[in-house]
Amino acid sequence: MNRRSVLKTGGMALVGFGLGSCRTASPTGASRSTRPAPAVLAPVHASWDRVLRTTVGLRPHRDGGFVLRAERLDDKTLIHNYGHAGAGMSLGWGCGVLVSELALQASGRRAAVIGCGSPGLTTARQLQRRGFDVTIYAMTVPPNTTSNMSLAGFTPTTALVNKDKRTPEWDAQFLRAAEISYRQLQLMVGRTYGVHWMDSYNATDTPTSGSGRGGEGRGNYATDAELVPEALRPNRFRELLGPGEHPFPTKYAVRTLALSIEPSIYLDALVRDFLTFGGRIVIRRFDTPRDLVTLTEPVVVNCTGLGSYTLFDDKELVPVKGQLTALVPQPEIDYRAGGPTSNGVNATMNSRSDGLIVGNLQDPGNWSLEPDEEVRQRNVNAAIEFFSAMRAPKPGARLTRSDPPRSAPQLESFFDVDS
Repeated sequence: MNRRSVLKTGGMALVGFGLGSCRTASPTGASRSTRPAPAVLAPVHASWDRVLRTTVGLRPHRDGGFVLRAERLDDKTLIHNYGHAGAGMSLGWGCGVLVSELALQASGRRAAVIGCGSPGLTTARQLQRRGFDVTIYAMTVPPNTTSNMSLAGFTPTTALVNKDKRTPEWDAQFLRAAEISYRQLQLMVGRTYGVHWMDSYNATDTPTSGSGRGGEGRGNYATDAELVPEALRPNRFRELLGPGEHPFPTKYAVRTLALSIEPSIYLDALVRDFLTFGGRIVIRRFDTPRDLVTLTEPVVVNCTGLGSYTLFDDKELVPVKGQLTALVPQPEIDYRAGGPTSNGVNATMNSRSDGLIVGNLQDPGNWSLEPDEEVRQRNVNAAIEFFSAMRAPKPGARLTRSDPPRSAPQLESFFDVDS
């Protein structure tokens, strides 16, 4: 099979990659002959006195999607790999492979990677795996990168590309990058990298509602159905829990499977791996493309995210502000959940070892790194209202735990998950 055929059929590989889930389930709203065991969940303790911190991150969005291409810069090969919006943690490994294939066409096996977030670190590791001597140059390193500020999970389409700006070539890049990244992240599940399978509950009063995982301000971003051809659209197997089968203050809850990433653990582990395999990190700022010419490496990879707005004058880049608030961690909670409140705000909670992360935001065009107090109040108050209405388990009841899937869910089942 030639390369063009691979690109055309790459997405098909995942159709049979795994149709199972962690439980036997039926499509949402379908009738079932047997009911699932009730979900017995540890209650979320949400209150203002449990607030630890509020963080802000700016997703680097381009209407036309991420940029991944090579060009010449004097005698160097310059490879761009930026603009992944809210999918930088999700697409990094796959984009790193695409970068490596371009780098292998250049002379020499030394590379400079500009940027030390998820795209830069995963690209550097993929280059190392192919025999490159790699140095990362960056102004900031974990825990102070944009990637550290993310909700973090496998969310390969968050604010990624506008509906009317996609091209067949870009779609092929995206599908291949998503497939490679999905498989790589599954290999990293465990405490070492902070990657976990996790049950996700969407509380709802309508059994036919969607996943409820969309963030505020989706705007003109392409949806999952628009990013894949009809033959590849997910056959959504979601488990519908009815009255009495879940503890949430709604009639129904839809249970799906999430692939969660803990940024602080994950990024620190990538730094350790990179250094273990001989990589170097140099703190340095680049103001113009001519500054890159002074580097000794023949291959330079631009993974600067929003930095490309000024470094390469890419005015198509737009920040999409996100804001999260962390509450005191609860180790007994190993699930995600969300649902409606009385004023229409959707409450969300994602359990991590560094805290219960509540709230979400997609605010295009906002360059401010300062927390918005109105958003913070809205997110925390929504969490307090929703989770205080959860039904507590009976004393001595055995809690429902998030279990790894028997086989991997389809890649496309994550195409509407927001980060």
